[in-house]
Amino acid sequence: MKFSLRFNNDLPVRDYLRYAQAAEAARFDQFWVSDDLFLRSAPVILSAVALATEHIEIGTCILNPFTMHPAEIAMFAATLDELSGGRFNLGISSGAEDFIRWLGMEFHQPRTRVLEAIAAINKLTSNQNAAIDGLTVQWTEEAWLRFQSRRRVPIYLGAMSPKMLEEIGAVADGGLPLLFPPEHYANVLPYVKRGLARSGRTLSEIDLAACIWCSVSTDQAAAEAMLADKIAYYGHAMSPILLEQLGLAQADFEPIRQARHIDGDRERARQMVTPQMLRIGIAGTTDTLLERLEALAALGVRHISFGPPLGPDILAAIRDIGQAVIPHFAPD
Repeated sequence: MKFSLRFNNDLPVRDYLRYAQAAEAARFDQFWVSDDLFLRSAPVILSAVALATEHIEIGTCILNPFTMHPAEIAMFAATLDELSGGRFNLGISSGAEDFIRWLGMEFHQPRTRVLEAIAAINKLTSNQNAAIDGLTVQWTEEAWLRFQSRRRVPIYLGAMSPKMLEEIGAVADGGLPLLFPPEHYANVLPYVKRGLARSGRTLSEIDLAACIWCSVSTDQAAAEAMLADKIAYYGHAMSPILLEQLGLAQADFEPIRQARHIDGDRERARQMVTPQMLRIGIAGTTDTLLERLEALAALGVRHISFGPPLGPDILAAIRDIGQAVIPHFAPD
């Protein structure tokens, strides 16, 4: 079993150094940072993390080929892989349509754009000519890196939709599917396997991370409050297909959306998050976490990725997962 941590890019840069060093000490395998628009730069954060750590793999979750040109993504990927001594993983996907439209950009052919970007980036970091005549990428014969990439940088594809989930199996080295709730893995896996069949590969040949939200603390109420904040902010935008698994609908989140996003009443919004809604993620002690994770392991999960909020005390959450969860699934 592999274990990773995922962070939003909304924290002071120096905080990530402490968290990455703690994660490395706790034997996590990977450390991922998002690159959401108008927050801190993941490339800068991960460069600092690379210099502050020695063994843990680092990655972006995610970059997109709309706001960053695929050539620049390849440049960054090969450079950070060099800086980190071969520890960088490139997480890529189309990004959120709302975010792209904030910039006045059209969200055309997102899957095609991602797939063509992946093909081009793979060639560039393999030190090959990446001339391509695609629908969204048209490059001349001069498309190659002017420095030696130390290897083809592994690409992890972020996905939620069935078509993009299938492409994880078809073209990627790994996958970062968001699972709301964690048990959604059972629905995700058939799509990934369909892509694997297309590529002639097996599940053991890719790194499919079960990406969950969690909030871990010895204080159950504090853990639940942190996750409730996250759900209050994002719940209304979640797919009906995901919510149906918990007997929920988008309409259930409308009063919460009103309180959080229109009235600006964070406390009232949090109080309206029900225990049923909290099952979108996992909140509580490490015993609570283990109970839900055992079900994932029974489904065949081989990589668990813990995402924000992580807990009211992030360093304590990293320590507790390292002491109670990692040894449980990956004993010495």
